[in-house]
Amino acid sequence: MTAALFLAQARHLAAGLPEASHVVNLCQDRFCFAVAFAAALLRGQVSLLSSDRSAEQLRGMAEAYPGLYVLADEPGVETNLPLYPVAARVSDPAWSGLDSPSIRATQLAAVVFTSGSTGEPVAHRKLWGALAARSRDAGRRFRMRAGQPTSIVGTIPAQHMYGFETTVLLPLHAPVSSWCGPAFFPRDVYAALEAVPDRRILVTTPLQIRALLQAETGLPGLDRVISATAPLHAELAAEAERRWRTEVHEIFGATEVGSIASRRTVAGEVWTTFPRVRLHASRASTGEEDILVAGPFAEPYPLSDLVERLDGTRFRLLGRRTDVVKLGGRRTTLAALNHVLTSIEGVSDGLFVAPDDLDERPTARLLAFVVAPELSAEAVMAGLRGRVDPVFLPRRVVRVDALPRNPTGKLPEQALASLRARVGEG
Repeated sequence: MTAALFLAQARHLAAGLPEASHVVNLCQDRFCFAVAFAAALLRGQVSLLSSDRSAEQLRGMAEAYPGLYVLADEPGVETNLPLYPVAARVSDPAWSGLDSPSIRATQLAAVVFTSGSTGEPVAHRKLWGALAARSRDAGRRFRMRAGQPTSIVGTIPAQHMYGFETTVLLPLHAPVSSWCGPAFFPRDVYAALEAVPDRRILVTTPLQIRALLQAETGLPGLDRVISATAPLHAELAAEAERRWRTEVHEIFGATEVGSIASRRTVAGEVWTTFPRVRLHASRASTGEEDILVAGPFAEPYPLSDLVERLDGTRFRLLGRRTDVVKLGGRRTTLAALNHVLTSIEGVSDGLFVAPDDLDERPTARLLAFVVAPELSAEAVMAGLRGRVDPVFLPRRVVRVDALPRNPTGKLPEQALASLRARVGEG
């Protein structure tokens, strides 16, 4: 699909859109999603992006944004909102040969909702200038040059901020093409990478890196792997680099601020911000130090993660504020405990869960859920002993067939509450 045909399709769709201020983009095909987003942008309409496609989420959006309608590429979308279809790969020669449009940097382009992994989804406004500037900076960071066009295969939905930035916005601002077919299961990822020309970049998550390694299939030549949405441990990154003969890099970001920094995982724990992104220390009203992120066309915004600022462009990530666990005068993070749990041979997935009243109830303890078909709960507990401080050992290990992760590998707060309710833990 050429840039000219993409633009023709976007203009054609834009001409038929209704008068409205906001639209929900539910397109699953990545090309359809990009066309729908561009068409709304051309009409000055704001795209609402959420990984949650439930009727409840759509009702909440409709209440908050009167006159809302839906763009979708699937005829079976269940919604009471007006629905406009987006057809894949259809072009009208009469619309070709048009110049690329100019969009104001101050135009509100999207409202992106958090995944809900730490509570109710929260909306964050994105100006076009900030999205465009960050995309260009990401292209520079990952050495995307016109003389060597890059093919991106992404495993993350376009509605997620990470997938939106890397697989939709990058092709609009860098010499990059984005694979639009299936790429989730290992066999699909392999086929997608084989279908696109070199130079290839796989944009994915730690959970899917692990699944690809466990599938024990090689991958076509990779220029690099980019990972985000959860901490990637150095051992897993090193194994991926060795097996796939490539480099594994991580992107640091959040829905609130977008992608702001990267690192090569095996090279150390220091992150470096993207060009034109700077970190500033600010004293919060609580007396604690906040780290503010500043970038082009974006207001300074405090990071929700705990970081050690080394200077304006470098930092160490200490963990999510909600991830820190304190028991018996000791502290650790749920991410560190989850790493130990999933490192036990025979455990394919797992996580530690902290009760809501961990800080107030002296007898409160952690809980662990595991996907380990060949192991008993006692065997998993034995694997944790000696590797985890006894105070952080779970009160119980609960075996489950699968964890209710969303397409990005996260567990929304509602899913965690459901798991806790199953075993009577609050």
